[in-house]
Amino acid sequence: MDSPTVLIAGLIAAYGAIFLFVFMVARSRRVVPLDRRRPEAQGSASALSKLTEGALGAINKGLKGRQLRLLSADKFEQAGLRIRAADFLLMCGAAFFALGIVGFLLAGLGVALLLALAGPAGLFIWLNMKASRRQSKFAEQLPDTLTMLAGSMRAGHSLLRALDGAAEESEGAMGEELRRVVNETRIGRDLIESLLDTAARMKSQDFLWVAQAIETQREVGGNLAELLVNVNDTIMDRTRLARQVKALSAEGKMSAGVLVALPIFMLVIICFMNPSYAAIFFTTLPGWLMLAAVAVMLTIGTFWLSRIIKPKF
Repeated sequence: MDSPTVLIAGLIAAYGAIFLFVFMVARSRRVVPLDRRRPEAQGSASALSKLTEGALGAINKGLKGRQLRLLSADKFEQAGLRIRAADFLLMCGAAFFALGIVGFLLAGLGVALLLALAGPAGLFIWLNMKASRRQSKFAEQLPDTLTMLAGSMRAGHSLLRALDGAAEESEGAMGEELRRVVNETRIGRDLIESLLDTAARMKSQDFLWVAQAIETQREVGGNLAELLVNVNDTIMDRTRLARQVKALSAEGKMSAGVLVALPIFMLVIICFMNPSYAAIFFTTLPGWLMLAAVAVMLTIGTFWLSRIIKPKF
């Protein structure tokens, strides 16, 4: 621990892992490959790029034919990220080793284990939060989008043209999803299938009603503009009720978050303020048994609280 060689090696490994994490985040943007932009140019890949590509290839080979429940392709589409499961797993691995080494250099094995596990867990939480925020933004934009669709239909435009216009006027999640629907329809996919797929991908019950209303109008006929207005009124009533329920349950959610985070926060504080006292939890069998019991109880308590503060209506 006191050897300069160990310190230098640990710092090099930590900075290397952080650099790899930043490289993967920057690489997630979809760009045109160099061989397509300049066919005559010979791209020279660096050693880090080759190492990254090799790691991604090995992960993709291991994931081939497997369906990961926590890392499905829909999860990245819900979050609006253009990365694959292999990219995300490589980022989790980099965070695991980087934070583990930093924790070991700062406060020993106990904090290293906590920080190493906190890295991938934090990335999973960030992914779910990003997907949840995008879904919420999609739901917030739906009433205005339906108003635009109804106005376009009354002006004499076709449904596809109305969707195209709404996609151009909308921003964020709604604009991206509507542009995807329009593009899929133009290359031959059925419009209803694309709308239903969007509703399932964004987990939007309201948009599912819109797709079903359009499908019903196709089968039995009628005024689609008036139908969309009626659906929009129903959605706005449900939105008002949902906001009221959310406001009433906000205090319970805050209390649940504090109760779950407090034991973990106190353990980290003890590790920094009194490492010799905290070492009992990580160096003795009773300490590991206590940590295991705490983890089980926190898991059960978190699940129980999540069921209590999640009202259904």
